[in-house]
Amino acid sequence: MCGFVGIIHQENDYNGDALTDIKIMNRSIAHRGPDDEEYFDNAGITIGFRRLSIIDLDHGTQPLSYDNERFWIVFNGEIYNYLELKAQLQQAGYQFKTNSDTEVILAMYQKYGVTTPQYLRGMFAFVIWDTKKHEIFGARDQFGIKPLHYANQKGNVYFASEKKALIKVLENQPLNEKALQNYFTYQYVPDPQTMIVGIQKLNPGHYFIKRINQKMQIKKYFDPQFNPVKIDDESKLISEIVDALSDSVAKHMRADVEVGSFLSGGVDSSIIVALARQISNKLKTFSVGFERTGYSEIDLAKETAEKLDVENISKIITPQEFTEQFPDFIYYMDDPLADPAAVSQYFLADLARKYCKVALTGEGADEMFGGYRIYHEPRSLRLFDWIPNLAKNRLHEIVTHIPDTIKGRNFLYRGTLSLEHRFVGNAKIFMEDEKSELLRHYNYNYPYTNVTEHFYNANKGLDAITRMKDIDMHTWLVGDLLTNADRTSMAASLELRTPFIDQEVFRVARKIPSSLNIAHKTTKYILREAAKNFTPSNVLSRPKLGFPVPLRFWLKDELHDWALKIIREAQVDEYINKKFVYKLFNEHVTGKRDNSRKIWTILTFMVWHQVYVERKYYKVLL
Repeated sequence: MCGFVGIIHQENDYNGDALTDIKIMNRSIAHRGPDDEEYFDNAGITIGFRRLSIIDLDHGTQPLSYDNERFWIVFNGEIYNYLELKAQLQQAGYQFKTNSDTEVILAMYQKYGVTTPQYLRGMFAFVIWDTKKHEIFGARDQFGIKPLHYANQKGNVYFASEKKALIKVLENQPLNEKALQNYFTYQYVPDPQTMIVGIQKLNPGHYFIKRINQKMQIKKYFDPQFNPVKIDDESKLISEIVDALSDSVAKHMRADVEVGSFLSGGVDSSIIVALARQISNKLKTFSVGFERTGYSEIDLAKETAEKLDVENISKIITPQEFTEQFPDFIYYMDDPLADPAAVSQYFLADLARKYCKVALTGEGADEMFGGYRIYHEPRSLRLFDWIPNLAKNRLHEIVTHIPDTIKGRNFLYRGTLSLEHRFVGNAKIFMEDEKSELLRHYNYNYPYTNVTEHFYNANKGLDAITRMKDIDMHTWLVGDLLTNADRTSMAASLELRTPFIDQEVFRVARKIPSSLNIAHKTTKYILREAAKNFTPSNVLSRPKLGFPVPLRFWLKDELHDWALKIIREAQVDEYINKKFVYKLFNEHVTGKRDNSRKIWTILTFMVWHQVYVERKYYKVLL
């Protein structure tokens, strides 16, 4: 786990001064790799690297070369099947000077070229420079666990693990108002956009090829698609799930440093810890919570840890710590991310890093195995399938005029919407009419469905629940959960690994029908069944918990003055109608409506603007 930066030069325009910019860029991502920094500079490319030493501590330094320095690489991530790939390559006559997974990627590239990412099991973003062909090849992992940002300026291509490194050297990059409009629906900026015009993310499962003085070519090599089939033997499927998860956890624990695990009170992290405990009897686990009743999973986590015979280390987060650290959190996120649980994970990563360099987490189980309560909705709304579309559309028009405080209104509203308009992922913060009031430059020609339309067109033949999982896999998982996981862990110089988000686990999960995901009034039914032999039964019966944060109460009490100060002082009037913001805030404080998520989404953007545009708050000079 590390970070890298780079500049691809125009062949006839390089004067040898790029190393200065690269060092500035590299300094901004020092948190990703505090153990070492190295550089490589020539007429085609200049690259910088920050290392967090995990595998082959003595010889895994990057940029790393191969084949008599023909190929050079910078690589962020881990390849969990590198030992198996290395053995195959050695049988074919390839030789190695290190024990690192990085060198395996280079040998694979020499043998397989652009198809290399298809063989890699893990999380990765890397860039390879071929000094013979004068060609650059870059790739991002299949599910988007690791980030790769890029931008074009004056004919050069700049790339980096984090967007802040590009902001350091790029000129005149305005705020992306289309991304802002998406943000207020999704609470994150969906790939491939960022909040800055001109800086983009390489999509998951994609690679690029760039030859000097030629345009960058971007191509897809993998797209996770669900393909549910009829299951005749449930016990065989359970065996496949257990085998895939056991193998994934074992490979995710490969490291030359200590590996710990996050542990909440829920199912997913408990399954990971239970499997990891079978491999290591010295496993440390980490949990966070809040003082307010009902908003802490620490007691449940400690109960689970005791049953699994692992050590648990926990921390209570106070409202004061939450607000004091929030600007720092925003800085590390790059773009605004208004998921309150992400802030909790920021503290959790910091806690874990005091005891280990690598931690496991349960992200991805909900998308793989159907873990969100909203996946029950298609069944609860089945009666609307009997209503003709014309009548349903008319009913929807009537419902829109009913106050949202009326009981049953939301049921009728959602039931008269198509799935494509009703569900765009696990967060849908502002409706379009609200965004038109909130935003100064709302664009009616750019509705929220632009983000999900492509994915819905591709999954038309699937049932409604599987289509919802597919949308979450392609949007929510990448834009929220994995961005959160990468940035919060890297802020603490911690490598975070996600065993549920694994090619072999997905190979099994993709074929599971909805009837075995959402069943018996629960979620992740078949996963719970598979975990019965190694996870405490009381854990498996728990509903999904997540990282609950008491924002609803805090914004009325402990965070009230802090929030108002941000609203007053943030210089965002060019984009935001503050009169509407005050209205939402007053409704919330007086108890008229629970606007906590909407207010938090606005506050997150405002603090982001203060940090990245106004250059306020943060202790590190941007």
